[in-house]
Amino acid sequence: MKDNKYTVVVVDDETFWIGNIQYSVNEFPELLIVGTAQTPEDGKKLILEQQPDLLFLDVEMPGQTGLELLSDLRERITWSMQVVFHTAYQKYLLDALRASAFDYLLKPYESHEFQQVMDRFFKEMNKTQPYSYFHETLAQLLPVNESFLIATSVGYQKLSLKQIGYFQHQKDKKQWEAVLTDQTHLPLKRTTIASDVLNYSTSFIQINQHQIINIDYLSVIEDKSCRLLPPFNGGDLFEISRKYMKELQAKFELI
Repeated sequence: MKDNKYTVVVVDDETFWIGNIQYSVNEFPELLIVGTAQTPEDGKKLILEQQPDLLFLDVEMPGQTGLELLSDLRERITWSMQVVFHTAYQKYLLDALRASAFDYLLKPYESHEFQQVMDRFFKEMNKTQPYSYFHETLAQLLPVNESFLIATSVGYQKLSLKQIGYFQHQKDKKQWEAVLTDQTHLPLKRTTIASDVLNYSTSFIQINQHQIINIDYLSVIEDKSCRLLPPFNGGDLFEISRKYMKELQAKFELI
């Protein structure tokens, strides 16, 4: 907050839509626009500099989507921030956006639609949110087939969720690795820790100290073990530690 007002940043490649949002925001005395940007790179710098309470972010921009922009900033956003996507394209997961802690405006929007978004924003800001809130909701928002970059031992590799069966920690090498559908074992960057892996997607869930599975490949839970669907050792059992059992059962019931 600044001067007892919630701070706002707008990122959109079109001046017209920046002006529209500025006009709408100015109708709310509780809000203060602290900056606008028309490129993803300028937007990233502005977001990190101003650390806004509320971000209006265009989905479709030249060079990078709004989702990709947020993904790039995932580890650097350590404050509570609400994100409102604005887009003219209904192909994006609007229901998922509305169901998560994020929101959206479909271009062109009506004044009552903007009011609804603001009502939701003020309600959310009155809650006490932990810093991990942004990371959790971003992971929920990203499409399950979204490709992402994984930091490997030699650089970065682009993978889709369906390519990864599970991750395991090699005790002798003190290093995590990803096990892929083609049975490749991909060593991750040595500084990678379990929380880094879990932040890639909500489909990844830890089952013991040394293994994290892709829930989409989970076949069955048997006592204190689980089986994965082929090609990921369909007949082998993966041990589930008591510490992680309840969370795994809860996720398994949702798929």
